[in-house]
Amino acid sequence: MNVLIKSATIIDPKSEFHNLTQDVLIENGKITKVGKTIKNTNDYQEIKLENLHISQGWFDSSVSFGEPGFEERETIKNGLKTAASSGFTSIALNPNTNPILDTNSDIIFVKSKGDKNAVTVLPIGALTVGSKGVDLAELFDMNTAGAVAFYDYKKPISNPNLMKIALQYASNFDGLVLSFPQENKISGLGVMNENITSTRLGLKGIPALAEELQVARDLFLLEYTGGKLHIPTISTAKSVDLIREAKKKKLDITCSVAVHNLCFTDETLTSFDSNLKVLPPLRTQSDIDALINGVKDGTIDMVTSDHTPIDIEEKKVEFDHANYGTIGLESAFGALQTVFTTKKTIDVLTKGKQRFGIEQSPLNIGNAANITLFNPESKYTFNKGDIKSKSKNSIFEGSDLKGNVYGIISNNKISLNK
Repeated sequence: MNVLIKSATIIDPKSEFHNLTQDVLIENGKITKVGKTIKNTNDYQEIKLENLHISQGWFDSSVSFGEPGFEERETIKNGLKTAASSGFTSIALNPNTNPILDTNSDIIFVKSKGDKNAVTVLPIGALTVGSKGVDLAELFDMNTAGAVAFYDYKKPISNPNLMKIALQYASNFDGLVLSFPQENKISGLGVMNENITSTRLGLKGIPALAEELQVARDLFLLEYTGGKLHIPTISTAKSVDLIREAKKKKLDITCSVAVHNLCFTDETLTSFDSNLKVLPPLRTQSDIDALINGVKDGTIDMVTSDHTPIDIEEKKVEFDHANYGTIGLESAFGALQTVFTTKKTIDVLTKGKQRFGIEQSPLNIGNAANITLFNPESKYTFNKGDIKSKSKNSIFEGSDLKGNVYGIISNNKISLNK
């Protein structure tokens, strides 16, 4: 793959060309030349686009598709096409399939389906057999097969001893354990944030306490056992404080926040739109403010789309009975641009790589080309026509977003949006 990128502003603090507008020559998948003006002497494909910016390829730490078992929601093939058009060169794929990804053969299957693609698939194996929270799954075998972490997607580990053993066992091979931050005995049958809004709407609430108890418990277990822990999709101000204190203690802890939890409060649920039903639930403005500050000061390590395709039959029902989840790959960049500067947006979309075992590839001569191409300034209203996923359950439909993606260059392949 040979291509010449013309007049691109480079956003990469790890590159010697950071903040410069340059031509970038890529030959056989590697950056071979960067300069103010590069002549196309070999008649390579040229990429010249309006207000073109490039950065290291983006990474999403929490993506669900469906295949195997739920292909009607999303296939791996179309899901990766959607990820590429959304600017992501790598994604961590959740194990919430049918069957659950809890063996080495399951991990090998997913990796094989993603082979020879511009987007790198990083499978997450289930932490427990069948994600039932009873017995540990084959963690070491899955790690050997290519699993980058272990997680019972959206299912908290209720048994603290099981979480303790998981952290201890995984530390033998430097494995990363994920723990969903919710205490189900506290959350009960809640479907939204417990607050004045839930009372007014007559919907059962999930108190912030349900998340914070679980976060506190897991941090105590991490301090006791050692190991590596990642807490995905936190949503409350107190959770940010707890993790901030844990980092001061030098615990090996990271966390993420879903982009929609930075953009919407529980007050938006007055429409009873089931696309707004997510887990963890949308919280208050004070929680959003704390989460944004947590991203800015580095307490929150990464932002995820938490992309979760859901069948229309499981969304077009009464709010109480609708499934949790929203798709988010297509809207992630545009939504983040409404909250943060472009520099910060690129930072939170790239710095989670190392935690999940992805080698950084700065935009320097001699490095493999792992690049996202985008325009940070364009403004538009996100609608169904912008959705590439098979499922259409987007929380951002009708939202005003900023910035659009042109495509990616990765794994010696070019994937550009038409």
